[in-house]
Order: sequence, then structure tokens, then C-alpha cells
Amino acid sequence: MTETYGNFDVNEFQRRIIEEFRENGGKVGGMFQDATLALLTTIGARTGEQRTVPLGYLEIDGKSIVVASAMGAPKNPGWYHNIRHDPAVTVEFGTDRYRAMAAIPDGDEYEKLWGKVVEQAPGYGDYQARTTRRIPVVVLHRLDPDHS
Repeated sequence: MTETYGNFDVNEFQRRIIEEFRENGGKVGGMFQDATLALLTTIGARTGEQRTVPLGYLEIDGKSIVVASAMGAPKNPGWYHNIRHDPAVTVEFGTDRYRAMAAIPDGDEYEKLWGKVVEQAPGYGDYQARTTRRIPVVVLHRLDPDHS
């Protein structure tokens, strides 16, 4: 399934970013040159196929964080639905690749993390202002914690 907005093919755009990320040890140019990105691979909830997406990546209080902002769209992104179905994911950050469990905090934990997310990356607050849904924060718990 190809996602398009007008003549803009989102899937092709993401494929190019993923390819550049992998070819350059986690670095990309263009509009994401100064961004801290990770690749998140999930298992499609409907298809059972692997799906990889580039996402903004934050480290907050020693936790790896991604945000299901979808740039403030009215619906959560597909990858978020996938982790709700199967929280086992693969994360690529720089040249590091590891398995992780995705956790979706709520209540006070969510509120504290969301405040720190917006403090570190104010654009997420702008995305929240565009939508009525509460934008989810996802914590990626590395499954090989002895990694150094």
C-alpha cells in the first residue's frame, strides 16, 4: 500500500531516508541533516510483514524514546498500531542495531516524559497543537542490556 499526499509518495520518501541512513552509519542529509534519527522495524499488525520507518529519536533519563506524532495528523501512525499488536521491535541507531520491547507509558509517567520530550524537541508540542489526539510516547527497552 502506497501512502500519497497529492503527488508526494511517503513510502518512497521513507525508503530513500532508510537507504541513506544505512549507507552512512545513521547519518542523513537534506531536511534531516541535524536530526537524531533511528530506524524502527515492527511487524505489521494486519500483514505480519516487517515494516521499517525512520523516526526522530530521543534519549531521556537514560531511556530511548520515539514519539508517535505523525506530524500532528488526526490518527496515530501505522508503526504505533503495529507495536500495540506486537511490542517486539528492532532499533537501528547510528551503526548499532538491537532488539527492544516497546512500552507505552501512561498516567504520571506519560506526563513526565511528554514534558521532557517537548523540552528537548519543541516541535512535538507544535504537532500536539495540530491534533485532538494525545500523541503517544514510546519507550524502547533494549533486550540486551549488557551492551556497552
